[in-house]
Amino acid sequence: MPRFFCPLPLVTGAMLELPGGAARHVQVLRLQPGDSITLFNGESGGEFDAAITHMGRSDVQVQVGAHHAVEREARRTVHLAVGMPANERMDWLVEKATELGVASIQPLMTERSVLRLSGERADKKVAHWHSVAIAACEQCGGNRVPAVHPMQTLTSWLSTAPGAPHGVGLLLSLQTGAVPLRTRVDNACADAVTFLSGPEGGLSRIEEDLAVSKGFQPVTLGPRVLRAETAALAALTTLLI
Repeated sequence: MPRFFCPLPLVTGAMLELPGGAARHVQVLRLQPGDSITLFNGESGGEFDAAITHMGRSDVQVQVGAHHAVEREARRTVHLAVGMPANERMDWLVEKATELGVASIQPLMTERSVLRLSGERADKKVAHWHSVAIAACEQCGGNRVPAVHPMQTLTSWLSTAPGAPHGVGLLLSLQTGAVPLRTRVDNACADAVTFLSGPEGGLSRIEEDLAVSKGFQPVTLGPRVLRAETAALAALTTLLI
């Protein structure tokens, strides 16, 4: 059954008009009055049955049906802070991180970042990534859309947070002495984790030292050098699945 994100209060029996994005998706799928869909709003938890009652040129109306208290979220709450990879790789990273069950994504600009945006361009990019996350939730069955926070520099983000903003802070590092991530997870890793990963080329030594001074613990994925988006997703897989 097609699933749609509907950021409105959902109550069994209510009649409502779908927001623009969901309405356009319904029209693209050529659904008709009487067809059944699933709605979730990312807040109240679970999901709702719904039936299409009206198809207009630009509007779609539905009646909300039964609520199902089903959740498909990860066993651990993981927040990803990542030096943004260039080109379309960040889109792919947001999509796959959402499918894996990440709780939030903090896009960061670092010393080695290629992608550097500010002002309206940055806002539009973050809004685009939020849309990517919504689409991924609709596809994978997630009922909690991860927050995609406004872009920050790594220095600014670390300076405003008293250590890891959420639970234990882990830092992906190529430095000697970093503990294998799998070992860290097996040794009773916390239920909430903030995972910090760099862009192409990784974080600089100064940036790593700053993160460590804020309480982040260096971990490694092994001897191979992975692409920025691959490394972040490999870490999320270890932490979430």
